[in-house]
Amino acid sequence: MSDSGRGSYYWCLRHHRVETEADKCPAKFVLGPYPSTADAQSALERVQERNEAWEAEDARWAGEDR
Repeated sequence: MSDSGRGSYYWCLRHHRVETEADKCPAKFVLGPYPSTADAQSALERVQERNEAWEAEDARWAGEDR
C-alpha cells in the first residue's frame, strides 16, 4: 500500500497487514487509525513499548525494582 492521498490506515490483527478505511476489518480486529502505512505497520512495536513502560511504572508504584 502506498501513502498516496489522505486517509486513515489501520493494522489488522487478524490478517497481519495494513488496511485502509475502504477495506478494514471490524474495529475489534484493528489498531488505529494511523496517519501513514509506516505508522500502522509499526503499531505492534509501539504497543509492546507502551506495555513495557506501563509495567515498569506499575512496579515503581508498587515499590518493586525492575
